[in-house]
Amino acid sequence: MAENKVVSDADVEETKEKRSAIGIFDNRDECTYTRCYCEENIWKLCASVRDNHPDELSKCFAVFISNKNKQIPLWMQASSKRDDRLVIWDYHVIFLHKGDDSTLVYDLDTELPFPCDFVEYAMKGLRDDRRMKEDFRRSFRVTHADEFLQTFASDRSHMLSEEGEWLMPPPVYPCIATTASKNNIQFFISMDPDEGFGTVMDSVTFIKTFSNPAAAADT
Repeated sequence: MAENKVVSDADVEETKEKRSAIGIFDNRDECTYTRCYCEENIWKLCASVRDNHPDELSKCFAVFISNKNKQIPLWMQASSKRDDRLVIWDYHVIFLHKGDDSTLVYDLDTELPFPCDFVEYAMKGLRDDRRMKEDFRRSFRVTHADEFLQTFASDRSHMLSEEGEWLMPPPVYPCIATTASKNNIQFFISMDPDEGFGTVMDSVTFIKTFSNPAAAADT
């Protein structure tokens, strides 16, 4: 039933030949990474672009993926033990870099290439929401990298158990905070379009927007 795909195999092959966006991070091992703190990993990528590739910052986005049930399926995730590498997260965060005719995805938790062409990531890592049960359909909060750097804050309390113990070891650097907030991660994870930062999109809109970088220019 290929006609129901948001992106096709032909789209993947075409964009592999059009990787025009600059590979601003070519080696994931050189990126700041703490397992299960994807939001901070992506904040660090945004900060690296600001510091080392400032002309590219306006082309970059932090994208939170979640839904009202906080149950989102993603495939090709490195932490999975399944053959298809399926994981059900409460939320996940990825980094997008928009070029003139293609968009690159930087996901520090995927087994897909780093970076990965957006349409390949959409086809293999996201797949088609329309084939999923409604409880698992995802929304995407898309925030420009510069806005994300200026607004995001986390005291990491969401990673503490009821007994006050870390669910996973935290990053070694200090918590990310702004002058306005010490903790607002819930407004990024929330997919309520009337609150928080950036723009909330459904899956079809998100994939169509970033499969066509000219459309993403207006995001």
